[in-house]
Amino acid sequence: MHRFALGLEYDGTGYNGWQIQSHAPSIQDSLNRALSRVADETVSCVGAGRTDTGVHARGQVVHFDTTAERTPRSWLLGINSNLPDDINVLWVQAVADDFHARFSALARTYFYRILNRPVRSALERERAWWVRQPLDIDRMAEGAGWLLGRHDFNAFRASSCQSSSAIRELQTLQAKRDGAVITIECRANAFLHHMVRNIVGSLVKVGQGEQEPSWMGQLLAQKDRTLAAMTAPPHGLYFASVEYAPRFNIPA
Repeated sequence: MHRFALGLEYDGTGYNGWQIQSHAPSIQDSLNRALSRVADETVSCVGAGRTDTGVHARGQVVHFDTTAERTPRSWLLGINSNLPDDINVLWVQAVADDFHARFSALARTYFYRILNRPVRSALERERAWWVRQPLDIDRMAEGAGWLLGRHDFNAFRASSCQSSSAIRELQTLQAKRDGAVITIECRANAFLHHMVRNIVGSLVKVGQGEQEPSWMGQLLAQKDRTLAAMTAPPHGLYFASVEYAPRFNIPA
């Protein structure tokens, strides 16, 4: 048996998220089908993290086991030739048997894109959240600073979240503007369900001037999801990258 890892990018617009669903198309199911065709046997893959319906990825990491004898290049070309155009494998490599895409991960990074201008965009309609009201990036950046560190993030997780603990270590939370596009980068050891989107929704309230930056710290302390703002829509969210121990030699 051989274990391989691969890097994956996808446009999540047409899928019901990463995880296999019996009633709707998923990224995982499409990848399993492609892997199985190349291997000429049934192959099931494991992803570093789940993404919801409409969420995109630039650096999802996946592992799979197979008895098939193929070179990494053969896997790469074969898988991509059997995937739809909105899913693409970036690299494939053999990995140690103890590598696990999810459980070996040390940190994950997401980023969220907001299109902040008065007029909507035909090109960005499924790639960024359009917010027409002006947003103050300095206020948003100040608000983000209140969440850095190890905290109970119960105020920023979905009611359907199944994690046994809301304690997470938020290592990076940055808000930057480039023209009309605001990007919020979020890096943590792990994430709760809807955590990034809930944080973004509240930061937008701060950027609009409806709340002070310190409100983010108050929400954190109160640990009550109902006091925070709306969940930002999924199509602005991207699974950016996963970090592993150097010994696994996983591409950045």
